[in-house]
Amino acid sequence: MAGLKLEIAQELPFSSVEEEALLNVMRTADCLHRVFHLKTRNWGVTSTQYNVLRILRGAQPHGLTCSAIGDRMITAEPDTTRLLSRLKTLKFVRQQRDRHDRRVVWTQITETGLQLLKEMDPLIQQLPIDLLGHLDRAELAKLIHLLELARSRADDTQVPVSCSGERCIEERSETDEKHK
Repeated sequence: MAGLKLEIAQELPFSSVEEEALLNVMRTADCLHRVFHLKTRNWGVTSTQYNVLRILRGAQPHGLTCSAIGDRMITAEPDTTRLLSRLKTLKFVRQQRDRHDRRVVWTQITETGLQLLKEMDPLIQQLPIDLLGHLDRAELAKLIHLLELARSRADDTQVPVSCSGERCIEERSETDEKHK
């Protein structure tokens, strides 16, 4: 198995073992994401659009607001409004304004979106096994633990982005205070 230095044709040594580890995590995440993205493209959606549909399927029948969708995303999306607009154009989601607060828009998955996910499910559920099935359960548990441990030092592991594209730091700290 080739090391990262060989893969990226780096001649100089890494500045630290931490740098090598970080770059390995980033390289691995990118490789796995590209494979996932290529699979979802067969259905005419991006991996990010698939993630939104999966989130909305889990939030049936009520749906979610734009910011709630952003909070649940695997990767941060800078323009959730545009992403939802594309899904609406494809007829995978529908949107309606809140009856009590017209500024709030609720998004629900449509029957067309549910049917797409139903078609995708077998391949998408097999993909993690294809990509990580060569690791045994103990290795997978250790990998999960180490990745969670590594994320614990990140300052904003899931700072959401608002529907206007701005970071929701003030909103998040107010919400966190309410839940304490």
